[in-house]
Amino acid sequence: MKILVNDSPVETETGATLHDLLQQLGQSPLGIAVAVNHVIQPRAEWHSYSLHHGDNILLFQAIAGG
Repeated sequence: MKILVNDSPVETETGATLHDLLQQLGQSPLGIAVAVNHVIQPRAEWHSYSLHHGDNILLFQAIAGG
C-alpha cells in the first residue's frame, strides 16, 4: 500500500504497523514522535497501530520542554 512519510511516497505491506514502518525505514524509535494524519500516536501503541492506504505519517524529533 502507498502512504506518505514526511511528504515522500513510501510503499509498505498491507496491514503494516507503525513499528513495522520504522523498521522498514531503518529509523530508531528513540527520540522521535510519530503523527498519523496529524494526530500524535502514543509510543505504547506503535506495535498495534495499523496503517492504511493513503495515511500521512510525520516523523519528527521529540523535544521536551514547556
